[in-house]
Amino acid sequence: MDKVSRFLMLVILFVSQFKTIYSQNQEVLDIGNRREIFIDYYLIEKLSNVSLKMNTPYPGECVLKFDKPWEGKYSGYVTLIKDGELFRLYYRGLPTSGKDGSNIEVTCYAESTDGVNFVKPNLGIYNIMGTNDNNVILANDPPFSHNFAPFIDTKPGIPSKEKYKAIAGTSESGLYSFVSEDGIHWHKSSNGPILKGYEFDSQNVAFWSEVENKYVLYFRTWNGPNNQFRWISRTTSKDFIHWDSPITMDKGDAPWEHIYTNQTIPYFRAPHIYISLCARFVPDCNALSEEEIHSINVENKYAHDCSDVILMTSRGGNLYNRTFLEAFLKPEIGLENWVSRTNYPVRGIVQINDSEMAFYIQKHYALPTAHIKRYILRLDGFSSLSAGSEEGHVYTKPIKFSGKNLYLNFATSAVGYIQIEIQDINGNSIPPFSLDNFITLKGNRIEKIAEWKGVSDLGSLEGKPIKIHFKMKDAEIYSIKFNR
Repeated sequence: MDKVSRFLMLVILFVSQFKTIYSQNQEVLDIGNRREIFIDYYLIEKLSNVSLKMNTPYPGECVLKFDKPWEGKYSGYVTLIKDGELFRLYYRGLPTSGKDGSNIEVTCYAESTDGVNFVKPNLGIYNIMGTNDNNVILANDPPFSHNFAPFIDTKPGIPSKEKYKAIAGTSESGLYSFVSEDGIHWHKSSNGPILKGYEFDSQNVAFWSEVENKYVLYFRTWNGPNNQFRWISRTTSKDFIHWDSPITMDKGDAPWEHIYTNQTIPYFRAPHIYISLCARFVPDCNALSEEEIHSINVENKYAHDCSDVILMTSRGGNLYNRTFLEAFLKPEIGLENWVSRTNYPVRGIVQINDSEMAFYIQKHYALPTAHIKRYILRLDGFSSLSAGSEEGHVYTKPIKFSGKNLYLNFATSAVGYIQIEIQDINGNSIPPFSLDNFITLKGNRIEKIAEWKGVSDLGSLEGKPIKIHFKMKDAEIYSIKFNR
């Protein structure tokens, strides 16, 4: 053997050993049997001719108009809760503009059995504008109707009388906690503020995190250069009474932008992933001419700013992922969609049938036509692994799973396809789970099992480090999940 051949053999041996050592030192992500949606790069090691693509929701119906005398064109800060088969809406009613936290503000309630046709029940709790026939659940207690934000407490063992919780308050009052047994009749659960010393001049939101095993509260702060940007901080609590020192959310490499509402919530099909449909606020956007402002008769102070919806995510802790910097939902055609504080997302994402989910947007703020509109997405369909007309490949990082079957939420064109290979951490195919043996996926399915020539049982690999290789063309993969 000559010197050149020996040198090449040594190089090959070195590279092989280095690759083995590197693979053995790689972190192995234990995903258990969680559903993983492709909304960030958490699972992805390498992409070739495949990209992470943010998907576009399609518009649905106007589901509610702020048309009661105590509601009006300045209504806002809306929360949607799916409570069993009932959809519950909570929102601020405000017929005239003025100082935040005024005595004019009330908290209103509406409900629906289908998420489209909402009814405003006459609750008879308060006398508002001379009548008890109204849908008001909180009044005459400023400033708490300004931004009353409820949620269902899913903490195990919580007493029924505390099933529903809420937070509300401004910088002057601090944030207070409220509880309810039925979601209609509310009272304060704290003698004083649970958190104070911050602006809170937005919709501040909380929930029980089953992954972090504690309450999490996201609230308005001002940060960035010279503290000039509306932004978000976070605090946590084990008992909803005593809260840790707040920390500012990290935006990663994203630019500083005004985030007016954050609406952070656990995704109901993958609660370890928090979805934040945010109102991105652009001061002095000036999308409308003076003539156009006069034509829609909007109050001047609401005529020059504008907003759209962006998508942020988090896997707990103080980091928001801005995988996509562009708008998730752009303002629609119509001058009314370009005024200040319109296009603000409702807090809440809900399943509406076997294949779709919905979120809701507040439209036409400061105008007589103010209303809430529904938008629809495929389940898990915020974004996807997307391959075009040229064949592409996706390689995951090393993972461990629990279960024996792999399920995909995917869609292909008529000529598109998806094939899957299970590899060891060195990238070698594990028989019989090779590309050649895989039964090619075509179609459009929310849940489809992966099979290799009659074999779908991956139980022999449970708990062992593996990689997944997807080969795809003209196709989308929205999520994966291992099941028993």
